[in-house]
Amino acid sequence: MNRYLPEGCYITTPENRELTASAEGLERALALGTILEAPAILCDHAFCLHVALGGGVRGLIPREEAQAMQDGESVKDIAILTRVGKPVCFKVLGFKNEGGERIAILSRRAAQEECLRCYTDSLYPGDILPAKITHLENFGAFVDIGCGIVSLLSIDCISVSRIAHPSERLTVGESIYCVIKYRDAKGRIYVSQRELFGSWEENAAFFSQGQTAFGIVRSVEPYGIFVELTPNLAGLAEYRSDVTEGQSAAVYIKSILPEKMKIKLIIIDATSAPAYHAPTRYFIDPNTTEHIDSWHYSPPGAKRRIETVF
Repeated sequence: MNRYLPEGCYITTPENRELTASAEGLERALALGTILEAPAILCDHAFCLHVALGGGVRGLIPREEAQAMQDGESVKDIAILTRVGKPVCFKVLGFKNEGGERIAILSRRAAQEECLRCYTDSLYPGDILPAKITHLENFGAFVDIGCGIVSLLSIDCISVSRIAHPSERLTVGESIYCVIKYRDAKGRIYVSQRELFGSWEENAAFFSQGQTAFGIVRSVEPYGIFVELTPNLAGLAEYRSDVTEGQSAAVYIKSILPEKMKIKLIIIDATSAPAYHAPTRYFIDPNTTEHIDSWHYSPPGAKRRIETVF
């Protein structure tokens, strides 16, 4: 069992509830070196995080224990401030008494360093793992891949179908699965998701010529309109001046051409009403498949090749 899950995944487990509910439980966690989770409820003037614990014990994560950093780097204030109101992982370092109050000294850094040493440092390109969206930028999404360790999911790796912004596909706090894409010279991990959303043929198999299907207008070009049918499948319809990017559309499937990886569409109707978002469909079961060596999107015989080799 993977014990190094994204922050927030462990907080409601019976073991975590028991160990954070009393001074005795926290002392046991200290002796065992157990990683725990609890909400950060305050950041004080010294940028120490105060953590909600039970048993009359106040949890304190000193600034220098707030995050694991590479040599020569220091913790940024914003990285601490943005933890307030969210679950944080930690290990118990010890206890002190202050003004009659018992304070548990905690370390998020120690939890992350253990996660790096025992989990993420052993990950290889092609490994599939759970992650949680922490925040979104124009260029991609940052995801927690374990104990608050952040990785980048760039916008071009979210899906084959192009999107203007990650918010069109993802939301902050959402749990997803992703695949390790590569690790850079500094050891930072980059991830991808589109390899888990199936090949062109697997997605096209849900549709047939003559059907009318739902889609989202992703791009309006002078030569035609791209309509997304699934995250990894889009078709092309003729240009219409009354259709705009982001609209929901009912499209008639005119033809499906595997050798050209093309689906020709006719837009029946388009509306600016909020688009329907189907539940995420993974074509690889992360519960039974932990690693893939390669992914081939293009159908056999297609002139254009789209693939990933890890």
